Amino acid sequence: MKLSKKGEYALRSLINLGIAAEVGRSLVQVAELADTEQLPIKFLEQIMQALKEAGLVVSARGKFGGYRLAKPAKRITIGEVVRLIDGPLAPIGCVSQSAYEKCTCPDEAHCGLRMLMLDVRNAIAGILDRYTLADVVEVTLRKLRRDNVPLPFSPEAEGAITSARLSPRHARKLAGRTGAMRLDETEGVLHQLLGDYTI
Repeated sequence: MKLSKKGEYALRSLINLGIAAEVGRSLVQVAELADTEQLPIKFLEQIMQALKEAGLVVSARGKFGGYRLAKPAKRITIGEVVRLIDGPLAPIGCVSQSAYEKCTCPDEAHCGLRMLMLDVRNAIAGILDRYTLADVVEVTLRKLRRDNVPLPFSPEAEGAITSARLSPRHARKLAGRTGAMRLDETEGVLHQLLGDYTI
């Protein structure tokens, strides 16, 4: 499974709508979502329409219109969103639970590759179906607060001259690194919520 740009943008936008709800914003315009995450607005409009048709967001028209989550963030799993936008989680069709396809292997029941890919599918599904949008929003807000970054869509961010998100240069400075930002295992949502864990 590889997350497409459409899937990435959908998740980033939903996370931002979750953050907006947490800081008291009832609606966020698509232009604000695009600006906050530096996303192409026309592509994001199509994504938001797909999320609306799936019942994950609702919209309001007009000058002060925008989008909000259609249901509580704790009722939206990450797996649900990924499957909606990108389809099955399985790396090969013969291990998919929602879109099974017979493979070319002559003995599917004893295929070592199929057994391995089933473990991969189960690990991916186990993580994506276990965690909700609320979990990701909680960890994101915790980290923003820790680093004293104005929360997106909050009054402090609206009063700030720059975007609520850190520039890549400023993020590297906060992380104490130069060049490309690398994550270690303690930066993940799982570690933030559970501490040490194994899959």
